[in-house]
Amino acid sequence: MQKKNFIKITGFLLFVLFVLFNNRTNAQNTSDLRFNEILVYNDSNYIDDFGNHSPWFEIFNTSYNSVNIGGCYLTDDPENPTKYWIPTGSPATIIPPRCYIVFWADNHPTRGIFHLNFNLENSKFVALYDAGGRTLIDKVEITQPQKTDVSYGKATVNAEDWSFLDHSTPGADNDHSKKASAGESFKEMDPFGLGMAIIAMSVVFSALAILYIIYKNLGRYFVRKASGVIKHKEVGLPATMKQTEEIISGELNAAIAMTLYLYQSDLHDHENTVLTIQKVSRNYSPWSSKIYTLRRIPR
Repeated sequence: MQKKNFIKITGFLLFVLFVLFNNRTNAQNTSDLRFNEILVYNDSNYIDDFGNHSPWFEIFNTSYNSVNIGGCYLTDDPENPTKYWIPTGSPATIIPPRCYIVFWADNHPTRGIFHLNFNLENSKFVALYDAGGRTLIDKVEITQPQKTDVSYGKATVNAEDWSFLDHSTPGADNDHSKKASAGESFKEMDPFGLGMAIIAMSVVFSALAILYIIYKNLGRYFVRKASGVIKHKEVGLPATMKQTEEIISGELNAAIAMTLYLYQSDLHDHENTVLTIQKVSRNYSPWSSKIYTLRRIPR
């Protein structure tokens, strides 16, 4: 029994460690990063932390976990994937879930982590590589002529095509249209509430079924244990001396206790099925009388 409990506890701890490790791994998965918006010619648009109008681009974290972009590489040269290494150890490189980070392609890397060592004005390509410098995470090919102060990006975070945007939104969502809430979207799909009722009933009955299975198995376990079916092997005894521990019922205990009490108190109950033979005080008996003996031989 102790061995089974040890195995269960060990399995549970391994499961918890697996979940924590898996979440930790997902939290650092840079493969979820995507380019979202870029501005090549910045004349009077967004201003950096030094007050300059420089080219910039935006990277979006598509996952629902925080991702640290530190250690990855940015480049505008396909032949040199490790052109700019993003420093590590800074909390500023951690991108929260579904959030953005902006880099300045001003060719001034001494101004900080987010200032790159290349300029987009003469580039036709920008790419993000992983910490190994070999695996391409995402890229943008600047094929068509860019417009001054007009950013080039995705209309929505889930879009695949790139186009010129009406408004530049560095560090924010490009889509400013009113979006339906989750309740409104569900109402459009299920106007009469039939789907909601089915889902609610399924959840309730599934929970009841799970509880029934759990309590039924627990009940069987404790009943088997109480009836002595579960065997406990004694530790350190030879195989011939190993005994099975069984639990005696209450009725049998009561009968044994009463028997011992009557025996020690020298008490006897009256039983009509017991024949008691006592010795007769007189020696005469009709069975031994000579007057009743056979005197003649029957014919």
